[in-house]
Parts: sequence; structure tokens; C-alpha cells
Amino acid sequence: MEKEGKRRLRVVLVPGPFQGHITPMLQLGSILHSNGFSITVVHAQYNSPEPSSHPEFSFLPLPDTSSAVLTGELIAFVLQLNTNCKARFQECLAEEMRQQGPDDGIACIIHDELMYFSEAAAKDLTLPSIVLRTNSAANFLARHALLQLKEEDHIPFPEFRSQDPVPELYPLRFKDLPILGNLDKYLQLLSKASNIGTSSAIIYNTIDCLENSSLGKIQQQYHQVPIFPIGPMHRIASASSSSLLKEDTGCMVWLDKQSYNSVIYVSLGSLAFMDVKELVEMGWGLANSQQPFLWVVRPGSIRGTEWIEILPKSLKENIRMRGYIVKWAPQKEVLAHSAVGGFLSHCGWNSTLESICEGIPMICKPCFGDQGVNARYVSHIWRIGLELESNLERSEIERAVRRLMVDEEGKEMRKRGKNLKEKVEICTRDGGSSNNSLNKLIKIIMSF
Repeated sequence: MEKEGKRRLRVVLVPGPFQGHITPMLQLGSILHSNGFSITVVHAQYNSPEPSSHPEFSFLPLPDTSSAVLTGELIAFVLQLNTNCKARFQECLAEEMRQQGPDDGIACIIHDELMYFSEAAAKDLTLPSIVLRTNSAANFLARHALLQLKEEDHIPFPEFRSQDPVPELYPLRFKDLPILGNLDKYLQLLSKASNIGTSSAIIYNTIDCLENSSLGKIQQQYHQVPIFPIGPMHRIASASSSSLLKEDTGCMVWLDKQSYNSVIYVSLGSLAFMDVKELVEMGWGLANSQQPFLWVVRPGSIRGTEWIEILPKSLKENIRMRGYIVKWAPQKEVLAHSAVGGFLSHCGWNSTLESICEGIPMICKPCFGDQGVNARYVSHIWRIGLELESNLERSEIERAVRRLMVDEEGKEMRKRGKNLKEKVEICTRDGGSSNNSLNKLIKIIMSF
């Protein structure tokens, strides 16, 4: 879609500096580019996306020097990033605007909610801005509940890790609320990310058929601006990779040799860590399940060791009989493979959407942040998975894998997963809710 003949409006994208945020932003860029927009990606140097994977985009790095990221203080890093980057970002945009020709004007800025400095800079330059929220709508409501508890002086509160239900947020319990890092700094970040300022719209990488109720509640909170659920973006965007880690495609050859629906795929995402004991327990649990498994063990994710060299010899021999371990996998292709019948996941939102889109039931092992919220929806609302709530113990893992892959319970989850997959496919077709939301979003951007 183009405006005024050959005129090609430019959209400036500002992704958050983590894999789960970079991926949907670049997918959104691909979607907009296919609809006639030029794309400039302004990004932090930390976890910089690979420009060669998107040669059709322009990339502009911002300095983000911070000691916080070196110590693993991710919330402090994001807060400092917003402080450090606003002036430089505004200078870069002002220069772009001075150099732009009549046929390549900036239509708007679309920024990750974590990069809230973008909205302030856009306002100063009288440019429209739009917020992208890369988590689920349910997770936003859970974060809002945390801010409310803070306002009512309930934080810290004794039931913080309790099984008690959160009022009006079924099926969430207090222990499922999305906490990350230092609580005071986290609540500070949530408050800033929730304030959309003068932004003209909010984009969600979700689907109406999954989160209709949650989206309705959010629209009531932000009644002054439209909300566009245009997910799942990975199904609409071009297939180019945005992975920050090198994918091992050799596992696809191994999958080709496995039986239909027999493999449990295991990945705890791009940020989670575990200790050696947990690694060994997971390995034995997978091996003892007697099911073939594809296991992603990210280098550096095991405290005190580089990779899997610490695994006992007997376990390695057992794994060789029915398992395959990789450092990183092409996850969308793995989940789409006919041999894969289940996914043991941390339940990051991108992984959850990718699993739903392929009708793959899940074993949920949330680690932090929004993952507890997603796991509860997988297991209690959509009922396409089960949750591991105890520590990683071999007997629990073995039992969960067999429940999902062998027992009648897992077969019923697989049926529900297939039905949900079909509903999602309807939403992304012409006339579907996600397709309609995307068309409305494009129309708004063209009107700026």
C-alpha cells in the first residue's frame, strides 16, 4: 500500500533490547514494509539485531553504555537506557527529518513500551508515536494489578508468593503476578511503560480469539486511543530470522527420522538460567520418560559451566539413545514439524504464540516475569497444557512428559490445541479480526 503515487512513508521502529522484544518488532517491520512503508530500526547496541537478516531495513544504533547490564540488573539497565538515549535519539531523528525528501517523510515512530523515551522525543519533534506491547494482554492486566497494590500500600504484602487468587484476575494467583528483579525499580519501570503519553495507538501481538476479555478491559482503560491486536505477527510477517543466537538446523534432519507426534521439544528461552543439579534432573527426567526429545541447552545458561560437559557419562549415553541436544534451534520450524507432539517451555509470549499456532500442547515451566501469567492461561483458560510448579525433579518431569505425550489427558489437550489453531488461522485471514486490525492500523499510519 502506497500513498500519493510513488511516495513511500517511513516508519521508525524502536525495539526493546531483548530477544522476546526484538523479534515481534522486526516482524512488525516486515509486515509494514510489505504494505509499502520504508523501515528504519533505531536500536540499542546491546543485543543489536543483525542488519543482514533484513537488508530492506535501515538500522541505526544508539549508544547504551551501562554497567547495570554487566551485572545482570536488567531493570536498572532499561531505566538507564531510557535516560541515556533520549537526547541522542532526538538528534538522530531531527537529522533524518532535515535530510528527508518529499517522497520519504517519517510517518510515525513505533516503539516498544520499554523504550518510553521514544514517545517524549516524538512529542518534542511533533511526530506521531504508537506503542507496541510485546507481551499478552492478560500480562498487562496483571502488571496493572501490581501497580494498584502498590498504590494501596499492599506491597510488600505477606501473600506475595501465595496460592490465593488475585481478585478479578482469574485464573491468576498472587504467586503468578509478573515480578522481575528489584521490586521498587520494577514498579517504577511498569509505571513509565504503562503511561502512553501522547501516543496515538497501542499495538498488541495477540489475537482476539485468545484474549477478547482482557483486550476489552484494556480498551476501557485506554478509551482515548485505539488498540490493535494484530497477532500472531510471526504468521503474517516474512520468514526472515531475528534470532540473536545461531540456530542449529541439523536438528531438523534428526526430526525427519522420528515418528509422528512422538517428540517432546524442550526450550526454556533466551534469558532463563539453571544450575547444574537442575540440568541433570531435567536430563534424567527426559531420558526416563522413554520419549524422543529435542533439548535446547543455551550456552552460558548453566551456572558454573560452559555447556553440557558437566552431564554424567551415563546420562549422556542414555540421551544418545533417544535424545538430541542443540545450543539453539529454529523454533518455529521445529514446532511446525510433524514429529513434534509437545513443547516443554518457559512460556515466554513468543514461544506460547508459536506453540498455539501449530496446535502443540505444552508443559509449562515458567521462570520469571510474564511467564507465570502465560502458563496459567495455557493450563487453565485455553487448557492446552499442564504446569510444572515444583522444582525441576526427574520424577516430576518424567510424569509430566508421559501425561502430555502418552496419556489420554494429553490427547485431549492436543484436540483442544488443534481447535485453537484453527480459530487463530481464521483471525489472520481476510476478514478475520487480526487482519481487520492490521488494515485499520495501516490506515491510521497513512493518515498521519
